Amino acid sequence: MKSLFSEEALTEINSRIAQLSREQTPKWGEMNISQMLKHCQFPLEVAMGKLQLKKPNFIKRSIFSLFKSSLYNDKPWQKSLPTSKEFVVSDDFEFDTEKAKLLNDIQDFHAKKDQDEWPPHPMFGYFSREHWGQMQYKHLDHHLMQFGV
Repeated sequence: MKSLFSEEALTEINSRIAQLSREQTPKWGEMNISQMLKHCQFPLEVAMGKLQLKKPNFIKRSIFSLFKSSLYNDKPWQKSLPTSKEFVVSDDFEFDTEKAKLLNDIQDFHAKKDQDEWPPHPMFGYFSREHWGQMQYKHLDHHLMQFGV
């Protein structure tokens, strides 16, 4: 599985984001392009400790743990999977602003590639550095494919 901590994956993701335009429409799902760019910032911000989410109760965390490895394995995510309510984006945003913010968050995340200590994910618990990098790549890849790049 590719990791956003590798230079090759970083270059690939940045190149794919550069191909996005405000006119693109999704192949699946309900988000428009600007909403997708905003949505993709949230997992990066959680990983870097910039966004704090409420920890779900024990039962929900137990259910989430069953799906944890699917966040960073090689199997592609299904289209139109439900997302956490904290990551749902329904407002409209400015394309260029959100694109720049996402690229900045990606760079900030990549710069932490040598960091050993990571905050636990509020829903899934502990991730290794390797898993954080793989999960971020997989999430971005999923949404970039959603918009055809």
